[in-house]
Amino acid sequence: MMIKYVTKSDEAIWYSFDKWLPKSEFLLKVAEKRGYVIYSDDSQIGVMRYNMFCDAIPFLTLIYIDDAHQKKGFGTQAILFWENEMRSLGFNLVMTSTQVNESAQHFYRKLGYKDKGSVVFDIPPFEQPLEMFMMKDLIQGRNSKQHK
Repeated sequence: MMIKYVTKSDEAIWYSFDKWLPKSEFLLKVAEKRGYVIYSDDSQIGVMRYNMFCDAIPFLTLIYIDDAHQKKGFGTQAILFWENEMRSLGFNLVMTSTQVNESAQHFYRKLGYKDKGSVVFDIPPFEQPLEMFMMKDLIQGRNSKQHK
């Protein structure tokens, strides 16, 4: 497995996996190195992207692995890669979110993410199931009360 920063030349493959990202945001992911293309051998099998929550906490906004490569450890490896990169950039806390009706919450919990709250999107046309937020302390064993 290999993970590379997304580049402008990856646009077509990016949008084959991520149909939700506006073009202006894609260009920011490229410029700010906040998007990745995930490879197995020489084939692109997925993408991953993040932004900064409250301008201070890395927030994983999407990880997508194609169906043929799911349940084979690629998602776990990609998340661990991202967490290590966030540590190297000086961050001690990361977060993500998922809808309560999606199985991703179980995936994140296995990786050490903890449920931290939720938000209701009930304003048309943005209605969706409850969105739950999850966080992970990147300093193993640290008590959550030590977060500042």
